[in-house]
Amino acid sequence: KGFMVDDAMMSLAQEGARFLHCLPAYRGLEVSEELFEKHSDIVFKEAENRLHAQKGLMVWLDKKRG
Repeated sequence: KGFMVDDAMMSLAQEGARFLHCLPAYRGLEVSEELFEKHSDIVFKEAENRLHAQKGLMVWLDKKRG
C-alpha cells in the first residue's frame, strides 16, 4: 500500500519546503486535504505551467509532423 503526504511527512523535509503536485491530486489518498489546501496556491501555479508546456509541446510536435 502507498503512503500519503501529510504535515507529519512534510515536517521531515527541510524548513521552507513546499508541497508541489502537477494534478490531479487524490486528496485523502496521496495527499492530506489540509496539506493540499495549505500549498494550493503553488500547486495550481505548477499545474498551469504544466498545461502551457504541454500545449507548446503539442504545437511543436504538430509542426514536426508536416
